[in-house]
Amino acid sequence: MDVDCINYKQTGYFSKLICDYLNEDEAVKPFYTNFPTLKNFEAQIEEKQRSFPDANRNILYDSLINQYVDVSISKKTKEHLIQLKEPITFTVVTGHQLNLFTGPLYFLYKIISTINLTKTLKKEYPKYNFVPVYWMATEDHDFEEINYFNFKGKKLHWNPEGHVGGAVGPMSTEGLQEVFEAFASELGSGENADFLKNLFEKAYVKHQNLTDATRFLANELFGEYGLVIIDGHDTDLKKLLMPYAKKDIFENIAHNEVSASIDLLQKASDDYKVQVNPREINYFYLKDGLRERIVAKANGYGVVGTDINWTKTELLQEIDEHPSRFSPNVIARPLYQEVILPNLCYIGGGGELAYWLELKSMFGAMSVPFPALLLRNSALIVSEKAKAKTAKLDLSVKDLFLDQNSLINKKIRAISNIDIDFTPQKELLEKQFADLYILAEQTDKSFLGAVKAQEIKQKKGLDNLENRLMQAQKRKLKDQVLRVTELQNELFPNHSLQERIMNFSELYLEYGEDLIPQLIDSLKPLDLEFTVLS
Repeated sequence: MDVDCINYKQTGYFSKLICDYLNEDEAVKPFYTNFPTLKNFEAQIEEKQRSFPDANRNILYDSLINQYVDVSISKKTKEHLIQLKEPITFTVVTGHQLNLFTGPLYFLYKIISTINLTKTLKKEYPKYNFVPVYWMATEDHDFEEINYFNFKGKKLHWNPEGHVGGAVGPMSTEGLQEVFEAFASELGSGENADFLKNLFEKAYVKHQNLTDATRFLANELFGEYGLVIIDGHDTDLKKLLMPYAKKDIFENIAHNEVSASIDLLQKASDDYKVQVNPREINYFYLKDGLRERIVAKANGYGVVGTDINWTKTELLQEIDEHPSRFSPNVIARPLYQEVILPNLCYIGGGGELAYWLELKSMFGAMSVPFPALLLRNSALIVSEKAKAKTAKLDLSVKDLFLDQNSLINKKIRAISNIDIDFTPQKELLEKQFADLYILAEQTDKSFLGAVKAQEIKQKKGLDNLENRLMQAQKRKLKDQVLRVTELQNELFPNHSLQERIMNFSELYLEYGEDLIPQLIDSLKPLDLEFTVLS
């Protein structure tokens, strides 16, 4: 694949907070510890090495071995699991929901960024081991966000009967046979289509729950690269979290610290939007298909929407006896990850990094090292056909990221045989009115308002004329407008980034088994630029 890059800010798809973070803007520096450069990982390693107990490594290893008991493990993954017991081994983590058949394409980019960063770190710090980890969000309950995937403009939905909520991981895969049959009919025939059919069927029809299906799928796609897949819904791992859960539940440390950080972020810039707000208690109660918030009450604690209630003493006992029943929310889950893993870096999308930046002071209050935060690779894959169309239309890669109206206007101006840009006329008008303002000041200042009103009226008139001329040229050059529109809609489905809509299966049909190796060769996580592959 040919590789081109574009600055994230120039794409128009990333928030000011994330762009400022990538530029290491002074306003954002209080909200993270080590910016993800090769040099800075040395300090990250030293801090994690000092703080991560060897006993936690043994618990982590035993839990992972239990989780992999019925999974065919590659040689590389087996090596990584064994290495996790060693004090010279560290992880790089990404996390994601259990989206049906991986969901959007960026699922692949997250894991590939994670794998590639561990390779880069190994070259720079050869005396250490680095393990790529995918954290499955098995305790998430947003089923409506994960029960479909897109294929060639169609949504393939899974709508199981009787689903009422709770964590998605334990959900039965019953009903996915029908989704498989619909998918198979869309795929057609051929070697790549057969691979996709076989992969979907083995993952979802032959496994009993969504956790096992997703683990199988991720392992099939990335096992040869040594990816380690972890399920946080694990009793022994939860035991390590419970001391921190108690600080959250009984002392409201997370709520207080994150709220203060949000206030500071908003003071730093009005354009920094709050991604996630903390609750006074950031844990759910998880039991028998139930996952509901724990809240404080006048006489103790309870679970929202149920008749489950505890005194403080009873809740402490429940935590100690049944740690697996306590499920961290979006605020507490990152802490859980860093408590149980010898982790150096979290790799996520812009929205994820935005809420991680709210958490640093909470980590400090809990005495847990804050990881480096790295924006996952983002990519636009341009087919040979689309590349040829782009060249024929005389468009650049950066042009394609413009909003559609701006792109069309730019193209019409470029190919029109008349000048549609009224900027010179507007500049001349401004100069004339500047003279009028001086005249009004020297004669009667009461005329300033009238001059201003007339200036606004005449500028608006020029804007209207320019717009009418542009619309006329669009009609005249409608064939060019149609070609530009079709090309951009192909590359940016639903006026969104390709990676947020498209499923990997569409690309696999074209590239086959070369898809993931080519992406691994092309995506460079520390380059911090949007990648265009053609």
